[in-house]
Amino acid sequence: MTNHILAPIALFIYNRPEHTKKVLRSLSLNPEFKKSRLFIYCDGPKNEDDIKNIKYTRELVKNLNHPKKTIIEKKKNFGLAKSIITGVSELVKNFGHVIVVEDDLIVNARFLQYLNHALHTYAKFPQIMQISAHMFAIPEFYKKKKTLFFPNITSWGWATWSRAWRYFDINAKDWELLLDNKDLRKSFNLNGAYDYSDLLFRQMSAQIDSWAILWNWTVFKRRGLVVYPPVSFVRNIGFDGSGSHGRINKLIDIFPKKKFLPKPIFEKYFQISNNELFFFRRYLLAINGPFFFRVLKIILNFLRRTKLKYFKFIINIKD
Repeated sequence: MTNHILAPIALFIYNRPEHTKKVLRSLSLNPEFKKSRLFIYCDGPKNEDDIKNIKYTRELVKNLNHPKKTIIEKKKNFGLAKSIITGVSELVKNFGHVIVVEDDLIVNARFLQYLNHALHTYAKFPQIMQISAHMFAIPEFYKKKKTLFFPNITSWGWATWSRAWRYFDINAKDWELLLDNKDLRKSFNLNGAYDYSDLLFRQMSAQIDSWAILWNWTVFKRRGLVVYPPVSFVRNIGFDGSGSHGRINKLIDIFPKKKFLPKPIFEKYFQISNNELFFFRRYLLAINGPFFFRVLKIILNFLRRTKLKYFKFIINIKD
């Protein structure tokens, strides 16, 4: 990495000192860590119960021995979505690119090397909008050496550029098209593998607070691609009930045992392989649970979509 400018690292923490300690320890095993600018965003308390753990977590990062760290402490609670949108927007504006890490991730010792090389390799290709350091544990990919391309984003250890993030749309313009356009909805949902559209509906009706589904919609509308490694450089340890979205899922919580993963070959022929997409979709379907559970979700999502369409109809009449 001596010939490339290292991207700044944005680390988002809140009230989980033990998780934060683990992510910092894993990052420190990367040779690039202390050479990189480190921006630590500390969210403020939701209530008085949060203050104690927030204090412990902030003391932890203040005591971190890092020559290029900057700590940003919020007095009020931003929430994860606003924190990430604000932090990423600030850093890509000032530096042109950024590596994003949350406090529930354990990263491999080549995590930063991979992301920095990928940022450099794909910097001038506008179709590539994000680099992912995470990949699901898909056995068919284990022996692959080249990077893969998929149309959906990831939130577990990733990087992007200002040229891509400038399209981020917090208002998710045209999201209503998904209510009636079945083909568009099917495409956005990776041919039915995962109901991203329902997540977007819930976001736009204020039922969840997710920056990721807004970014996913942005990339989809731009017909962008995300670069993935064949084997993951990241493990999520947030499925212990400690996070806002955490729940145990053994299919997701898998991490390669090798300390040093082989360096991927950065493929420059940007094409989604139908064969690779099949395995990717199959894995997402497995995460969704057994068949009867998926059918129940389809029914619930249909009812939610119908309710949204109804209220949209009422609002249009009033207007």
